[in-house]
Amino acid sequence: MHNTPLDLARLSGMDAGEATRLLKGVRDAALSGRRSPVAPRADIEESWLRMLRRGVDPDRDRRAGLLPLEEIERRRQASPLREVLPVLRDGLVSIAEAAQHIMVVADPEGRVLWREGKSSVLRKGDAHGFVLGADWNEGLVGTNGVGTPLVSRRPVQVHSAEHFVSTHDTWTCAGAPVTDPRDGRLIGVVDVSGPLATMHPATLKLVTTVTRLAEAELRNVHFATLDRLRTVASPLLARMTGRALAVDVNGWPAAVTGMQPPGRLPLPKSLGSRVWLPSLGMCSVEPLPGGWLVRPEERSTAAPTRVVVDLSLPRRPFVTVSGEAGSWAKELSPRHAELLYVLALHRDGRSAAQLAQDIFEDPTRTVTVRAEMSRLRRHLAQVLAHRPYRFTEDVEVELVGPPEPTELLPHSTAPVVRRARRGKQ
Repeated sequence: MHNTPLDLARLSGMDAGEATRLLKGVRDAALSGRRSPVAPRADIEESWLRMLRRGVDPDRDRRAGLLPLEEIERRRQASPLREVLPVLRDGLVSIAEAAQHIMVVADPEGRVLWREGKSSVLRKGDAHGFVLGADWNEGLVGTNGVGTPLVSRRPVQVHSAEHFVSTHDTWTCAGAPVTDPRDGRLIGVVDVSGPLATMHPATLKLVTTVTRLAEAELRNVHFATLDRLRTVASPLLARMTGRALAVDVNGWPAAVTGMQPPGRLPLPKSLGSRVWLPSLGMCSVEPLPGGWLVRPEERSTAAPTRVVVDLSLPRRPFVTVSGEAGSWAKELSPRHAELLYVLALHRDGRSAAQLAQDIFEDPTRTVTVRAEMSRLRRHLAQVLAHRPYRFTEDVEVELVGPPEPTELLPHSTAPVVRRARRGKQ
C-alpha cells in the first residue's frame, strides 16, 4: 500500500538533492516490489510498470543509432509539425532559454527532428542523448518526457529519478503529444528539458498550452485549404442534380448539394472510381484540385458484412469494415478504441450507463458516452446500432489484441481495459 501521493508542487519546493533521494527511494521500492511510504504519480507508475514488463534495464543507458542527416531532413519535410514550428518557437524557446532548458520536437516514433536552446544547455543535452536523430522511444530508453507522452497520449512531466533509467536522474523533462486536427493522427511530441535544478511545476502547463496553440494553427491551415477547395467545387456542384459533395484529402466536406452536410468521411488510403463509404454506401469518386468529388449512388445495396477491431499495435488502433464492395479502414482515437473494444466484447450491447461504468467507472457520465457514440456512428452507421449500443447482428466482428495482454491500449485508464491487462474480464 502506498501512503502519501507525490505531486509536482511538493517536488519543486524541495532541494534538488533531496528530491532525487526521495524519488530514488520510490523507484527502488517499485523495482523490488516493496511497499513505498510515498506513491509515485499515476502516469509515472504506469510507465514504470510497462518498463518492468518489457524488461528494460534501469541501470543501463541504451541508445539506438542516430538517423542520417538525409533521413532527418526527409522526416522534417513530411512532418505536419514543420508547419507550426514558428508557433512552438514563439511560445517556448525564449522561456526555455531563460530557464536553462531546451525545446525538443520529435516525430511519432520518438526521433528528435528539431531542438533549440542556448548552446550551453544544448551541450548538456548532448550528454543525455538529446541530439538530432536520436531515438527517445519509451521502450528503448525508459520513462521520459518524449517517449512516455507518445504512449500515454497525455502530457507528462518526468523529474529526476522518475526517469526509469538511472543515468537520466540529473535531468527534468515536460512533454506533450501533438495531434493533427485534420485527421486525428498523433504527429509527434514537444518536450522542454533541462538540468535538475531548473524544474518548475508550471512547465508542463506551458508546454501543453503551446502544443494546443500549434494544433489550433493546423486547424486554421485546414480551414484555409477547405476555402480554396470550396471556391473550385461550388460552381461545379451548382450544375449537378442529385447528391454530391466535395471533400478534401482527409475527407472533410467543403461543399455539398442535394443532401445534409455530413461529418468527415473516412476515406481509404487509395481511391478508385468507385468506393463504399460507411455513411453513404457505394459512391463514385473523381479527383478535384486538393480533394475529391464524391457522388453517392442512389440505389446502393452493398452492405458491410465484417468488422475487425485491431488493437494489436499499441499506438495505432484501427477498425476495418469490409463487404462485397470492398474494405475501408480508419485509425481510431483513444476513446473510440476503448468503446469499440467494449462493444466487441459485449455483442448483446451496452447501455450508455454501462459504457460509462466500463470507461469512466461512473455510470452517470452518459452525456459524454452518447456524444462519443454519436461521433462513432457517423463513420460506422451501417454496423453500429443503438438502444442499446451494439454491433448489428448481421455483421461478423473480430477483436484483435496485442501479443501481450499487458500492452492492450497502454494509454487507457478505463477500468475494463485495466482488468483485461491483468487477465480479468
